Amino acid sequence: MNELNTIENFFFIGIGGIGMSALARYFHQNGKRVAGYDGLNSSMTKTLAKEGIAIIFDNTVEAIPEEFKAEGTLIVFTPAIAEQNPVFQFYKQKNFTIKKRAEVLGMISRELPTLAIAGTHGKTTTSAILAHLLKHSGYQITAFLGGVSTNYNSNFIGDGQDALVVEADEFDRSFLQLSPDYAAITSVEPDHLDSYGSEAEMRSSFQQFAQKIENKNQLFTTQGIGLEGKTLAIEKDADYSVKHIQVVDESIRFEFHTPDFIFEKLKFSLPGNHNLLNAAIAFALAMEFGANHEKLAEALNSFQGVDRRFTYHLKTKNKVLIEDYAHHPTEISAVHQAVSQMHPGHKILAVFQPHLFSRTRDFYQGFAKSLDQFDEIALLPVFPAREKPITGVSSEMIGREMENKNWTLEKKSSLEKLVEKTDCSVIVLLGAGDIGEEAEQVKIILNR
Repeated sequence: MNELNTIENFFFIGIGGIGMSALARYFHQNGKRVAGYDGLNSSMTKTLAKEGIAIIFDNTVEAIPEEFKAEGTLIVFTPAIAEQNPVFQFYKQKNFTIKKRAEVLGMISRELPTLAIAGTHGKTTTSAILAHLLKHSGYQITAFLGGVSTNYNSNFIGDGQDALVVEADEFDRSFLQLSPDYAAITSVEPDHLDSYGSEAEMRSSFQQFAQKIENKNQLFTTQGIGLEGKTLAIEKDADYSVKHIQVVDESIRFEFHTPDFIFEKLKFSLPGNHNLLNAAIAFALAMEFGANHEKLAEALNSFQGVDRRFTYHLKTKNKVLIEDYAHHPTEISAVHQAVSQMHPGHKILAVFQPHLFSRTRDFYQGFAKSLDQFDEIALLPVFPAREKPITGVSSEMIGREMENKNWTLEKKSSLEKLVEKTDCSVIVLLGAGDIGEEAEQVKIILNR
């Protein structure tokens, strides 16, 4: 029996995070008493509070509800929380059972048939597509997503126990806690080197993750990754391949070649080859799991996307505003390809907020190369997230490496003037920090 079933009280430290909030929703839905602490009163914490989850923002012991100081409360925390946080220290000093989010997720995955999506890019969108495909196909699923699915306006689906769909996060080697029966690896590129120390160590962890799948027919990877399993590709021969891509009436039409079938005239709403590959991976996994083929095609057509993944905030004939979570050079290049595919001939302004000082230091040359593709580029200050500043590391490092000289250093406060003077008809907000908070204001400016 899962030991989590015997616990009544769950307290989350960092409850507003996308992964933590999904777990909190899971236990709340299953009749447990759930509360948590977060340093930021965000849209997510407001939503959790409306759902009946108690949240404190004062990091003092006095602020913790008394029932969550009782013996037997399980403490779940995210590595983004500093160990010296007073709430964390209280539970540690009182010898409460404390577990990382990844460990708790791993305990749940041991109890259900689990389909896990890993990869340095694409795992959030792919897991959201897969959850939608299975749910539409009639399965009663539980899904922990790394973003808010537009179809369900949530990062959590809690219908039942036919399957567990989970985003397998490589940060801090979290995905090695999972026990997947089916898995996909969308991409393996250098990232989180602050956690791994080297690219070789990071790649080794993906190899360990792949080894968790005994039946390699239930492991799917994009072509060229170099791991065992079924391969997927765009316009190339592979076990599963997307071919004959067309843009028709602002949606994507394509053929999907599988080992046993050719699906003709599939329709998908998200642009870009990277999103087509995400869709293909989810489709292949759902097929292997046993989903009905006709229902899968219907479901793919009705998938609406994930918040902050190529999200349109404005789309008229002459003005377009898109927000995307892209925070790695490869992801930025993928966004450029998608924007160019959907809006050919339009000039594009990219407003990029680098995420983490360590990532900026490690990939500033790659960022420069990917951003060079846009017509104009505005660089915002680095969003620090869990880090302290690193001497000499700034957004200017990226600009100095760029061949395209149409770049400027900006602050959020200067975005209004920038948007007013640009002659670019498409504006793209890029980054995993808080740049999305500027979308509404930019939209107002564009509508003037």
